[in-house]
Amino acid sequence: MTAPPRFTSSGASTRVVRRLASAGRDWRTIAVVLIVIVPATLFGSIILMTPSPSILFGGGAAENCAEAATGEAAADVSQTAEGDIPDDYLELYKKVGKQIGVQWNVLAAIGKRETNHGRSTLPGVRSGTNYAGAAGPMQFLISTWGGQAKMRIEPGVNGYASDGDGDGYGDVYNPADAILGAAKMLKRNGAPDDLRRAIFVYNRATWYVDQVLEIAKRYAATGDIAVPAEADPACDSGYVDSAPDEVVRKIIEYALAQRGKPYRWGGTGPDAFDCSGIIYMAYRNAGLTIPRTTFGQWPFGAKIEEGREQPGDLVFFNAGPGTAKDSPGHVGMVVSPGKMIEARCTLCGPIKISTYRDRPNIVGFTRPLENETVVAQLKRAQT
Repeated sequence: MTAPPRFTSSGASTRVVRRLASAGRDWRTIAVVLIVIVPATLFGSIILMTPSPSILFGGGAAENCAEAATGEAAADVSQTAEGDIPDDYLELYKKVGKQIGVQWNVLAAIGKRETNHGRSTLPGVRSGTNYAGAAGPMQFLISTWGGQAKMRIEPGVNGYASDGDGDGYGDVYNPADAILGAAKMLKRNGAPDDLRRAIFVYNRATWYVDQVLEIAKRYAATGDIAVPAEADPACDSGYVDSAPDEVVRKIIEYALAQRGKPYRWGGTGPDAFDCSGIIYMAYRNAGLTIPRTTFGQWPFGAKIEEGREQPGDLVFFNAGPGTAKDSPGHVGMVVSPGKMIEARCTLCGPIKISTYRDRPNIVGFTRPLENETVVAQLKRAQT
């Protein structure tokens, strides 16, 4: 670990327009940013751009994701951040934060606290490990990264090793790879909603959590840590990469692909689904058979204590016809801590990601993958 950070507003601040111009943005992009940011600066408030429907529902893929990251996060960068964070690191924090759906300034605060954005000369930053076995600009334990400092990224790789620059390898010393891995770790453990839990898992000390949150506030022009909008559907890695294994990854990929489709009672696709129908089909996409209805799914999975749920688990609600506390009538699928995908009702809008922790009628959580018949299905598939 590095010493506690010192904050400074000295040094030349890099202007957003110059950043955009140097990145090859055309005049239309620069004009949009000026229209959004300049009035916000003059009147002391930040106005965030709303993504277009093509971004929200999947058009444009990675290019739109990167552009949205630059435009949206640029409005919330303080002078402290611009003076303290190297340009290449700042762009990575913003891009990856948007891609995964976590706060860019929290990522940046961890990068500051760990290695001063890769500028520390202590052991383990550019090669080897420190006294605790941590390495790289975001200070991953090699075992947590995946067992090797640099490894080819292939399906089924365990750990947080990530390929942030598209070269096919996860290199713990590469800022693009390390920052992406850090974002995935935060996302899997509660970000963007439960930041204290997510940061505590990153480094299990309450003083560390307090320091990171304080730095993050200083890096935001608003002086606050806002919960970002959902990660763009064009950048589903925020949810997909939080899957604990390849089976859950297939389940979540199918469910996410149904966003925007309507609710239909009894629906199992391909054009519409009801709440249990989308879950039933998502598990079938992974080669697994579970009960079709909510009333059948509730007793089927192993009961999971609240707070221990993970992607692929089910969350049940005392809602809908014939429902009761011991016989829930509505179900959603957990995609990250506090978030689920659900087909809620005919008048509730299309299938979408929503927050479940603010619902007052949660009955409980289950894990279908721990049902003995599913375990047997998985074993057969592996032979």
